Amino acid sequence: MQATIAPSSGRAPTRDLEVIGLVGLAHLGSHFFHLVLPPLFPALREAFAVSWTELGLLLTVFFVTSGLAQTPAGFLVDRIGAVRVLAGGLALLGAGALLAALAPSFLLLFPAAALLGLGNSVFHPSDYAILGHRVSPSRMARAFSVHTIGGTVGWALAPVVMASLATAFGWRTALLAAACLGLGLAALILARRDGLETPSQRERAEAGTELPAAPALAVLASRPVLFCFAFFAFQATGVIALQGFMPLALGKLWGTELVLAATTVTAFMIGSAFGTAAGGVLADRTGSRHGIIATGLGLAALLVLIPGHAELPLPLLWAVVALAGALHGATTPSRDLLVRAAAPPGSSGKVFGFVYSGLDLGATIAPAIAGRLLDAGAPLGLFWLAAIATALSILAAIAVQPGSAPARAARAREAG
Repeated sequence: MQATIAPSSGRAPTRDLEVIGLVGLAHLGSHFFHLVLPPLFPALREAFAVSWTELGLLLTVFFVTSGLAQTPAGFLVDRIGAVRVLAGGLALLGAGALLAALAPSFLLLFPAAALLGLGNSVFHPSDYAILGHRVSPSRMARAFSVHTIGGTVGWALAPVVMASLATAFGWRTALLAAACLGLGLAALILARRDGLETPSQRERAEAGTELPAAPALAVLASRPVLFCFAFFAFQATGVIALQGFMPLALGKLWGTELVLAATTVTAFMIGSAFGTAAGGVLADRTGSRHGIIATGLGLAALLVLIPGHAELPLPLLWAVVALAGALHGATTPSRDLLVRAAAPPGSSGKVFGFVYSGLDLGATIAPAIAGRLLDAGAPLGLFWLAAIATALSILAAIAVQPGSAPARAARAREAG
């Protein structure tokens, strides 16, 4: 995991760039597979005669599996090194897409979704382990930034690519193309494994860098860390609802064509990528983590309501959702700084791993609620779901006080 891998030093810039690029590309693949199924929902609904709620359950299976497997994946990274785990996850993503492409019945899409979720579970422990060990400390912040933006680009590409392929060649062909992407990325990571591998569990134990489990569990149960977890869960609920179902809701509300509606998700994620880059500079210059989060997410929550209440010309619709994405993305560096500040010294890796599982919880809840809203003939409710979840995430962030008693006590114990 991130906290137990000793960072390298004195790496050549070209070597750092190669590692950052490969890990960022793998993370792009991870986030691409988050959204391979939602753009195909209309075709799957017609092919298998199922409800939107049933289709939403596919994403629930995906994110439940991912959330449950993330911690075991981290232990596996610690034991055998990150490269084989990362390549295995990419291969599982490819296998899940292949199984879905060949599925003769709707029920067989559920084991495919589980395979996709299992593959998705490896990326945070693997990616952070590789970056922490292979990238020079002086370039670490930029490495994490590229990692985040790579995932955002994957989110932006998937809706348009999958919807376009499905429209042109059919949903099965779209999934076969996704399977080739996963397997191809797995082969690339294995081919470059010599420059990416991380130490084994035995090597870290000899270096004395392992943290005892009991203090770590106590840290995870502290008030600031639990509110960080809640923040991630609420934030994911809003974002996943928009990513997976905004095109469908726009179609039901205003008759927007599916491929055009899917581009709104792309606009949101492109805006988020630019916002993430700008938000890092803003957070470094002002240090106002809570202020940036409250302002950015508050404005984003208001903006996402506009497409649900007014039919907008396509360029204006893109502008509104892109601005909402930019404001949302601008809070990401402050979010990570808030989590880091809430973590006692020596526990940042475990705290980040725990709070990131809040994303899986939110991503598990959102599809079921969103699908139910669409089945109930309430597509406007999807936009309110995203806005309310975002507002709740602001309250959770405000409740995180890194200087609170549990955090101070944990720091004092470690210092002593």
